[in-house]
Amino acid sequence: MYPKDDSFNDKLVEQHAPLVKKIAHHLMARLPASVQVDDLIQAGLIGLLDAGKHYDVSQGAQFETYATIRVRGAMLDEVRRSDWIPKSMHKKTREVAAAIHAIEARTGRDARDTEVAHELGISLDDYYKILWESSTGKILNIDDLDTHETTGMAMFEDKTTNLVNDLIDDEFKRRLSDEIMKLPERERLVMSLYYDTEMNLKEVGKLMDISESRVSQLLNQAQLRLKARLGN
Repeated sequence: MYPKDDSFNDKLVEQHAPLVKKIAHHLMARLPASVQVDDLIQAGLIGLLDAGKHYDVSQGAQFETYATIRVRGAMLDEVRRSDWIPKSMHKKTREVAAAIHAIEARTGRDARDTEVAHELGISLDDYYKILWESSTGKILNIDDLDTHETTGMAMFEDKTTNLVNDLIDDEFKRRLSDEIMKLPERERLVMSLYYDTEMNLKEVGKLMDISESRVSQLLNQAQLRLKARLGN
């Protein structure tokens, strides 16, 4: 265990503050404007201190890996506590995912924007509005932003459970990777730039020569398409 004195905590915060800020700003790109980045950073710093108190070097994990799990989890807990997610957004994203699934099951190919709008019985503009609202309100579900923090914690607490979780995670990652490769080219590129290179929406838009709102739209559509294909 790490020591729990104030001087150590100060050093811990100073050393890993950039990590906390990086996680906060990356999450902010998928959260509404009502969520303040300073609130995420504050929650993340508390998660960082908590990580310092509970980290056990004998478990073999790097502290930064462990801290990332605790920091991210603390930020997501803060967002959940704020209770800003409208129920209507859950309903709309579920309907879009269901429409994409139905179209692709019938046609055996990627669902087109116009087809999704028709399946939903709305105009193309209204469909794009849903995609935009999902980016300013949330993407899919707040729990979809959670990269298995609970599973991650189990890695340090229960080695038997960890083996099962690793097998499940490996299978999911394999399927996710396969489905990402099957996405339409522009959606696949947006996801690669946003998640792999960790560029923000503005940077992705500049590189692809499209607007920031269009990047957000493509990202949301890709995620909804993946949700439709990986629903189980």
